[in-house]
Amino acid sequence: MIYKVKLKNSDESVRLDSATYEWLTSDPYFVEIDLINNLRRHSSGCAVFQKTWRRADNTYKTETYYLHKLIAEKFIPGEKSQSKRLVGAKNGDKLDCRVENLLFRSRSVASRQRKTSSSTGYTGVYREHKRYRAVISIQGKAKHIGMYDTAEEAAAAYNKVSKELFGEEGKINKFKI
Repeated sequence: MIYKVKLKNSDESVRLDSATYEWLTSDPYFVEIDLINNLRRHSSGCAVFQKTWRRADNTYKTETYYLHKLIAEKFIPGEKSQSKRLVGAKNGDKLDCRVENLLFRSRSVASRQRKTSSSTGYTGVYREHKRYRAVISIQGKAKHIGMYDTAEEAAAAYNKVSKELFGEEGKINKFKI
């Protein structure tokens, strides 16, 4: 079963599977701080619990839990390693916190999976005059793939090289319909 939990500061909801929802609503500490009812949408797009507590000595402590990270560390701890420490969503939806959608990945993979900032709407595709250039980054250096008549042709060329270089961890452009 999939549970949808509405976020406090957004019309959006975070999606959880049964085991995760059960854990978050039965763990004594999470119940005490009412974590499940105080989730917010972070500026990065993920679900977060954040609360500031006043200590006895009148100083303050801010407690922050990124929901996807909390769940991944509890339910898929064996996948975390020195190089794969960041948690991401397989389907790209940061509010889909079902265990089957979460994975640990390296910083370089996370960087490749980020949404594009290109005005063409495709990763690695840039307009130059009346044509489109396809470029891919390899070890921090830009590699020219080619020049194409359409953005879609350039995106397809980028996808091909990305699959060859990075396999399943490569970024693949989705074509607009």
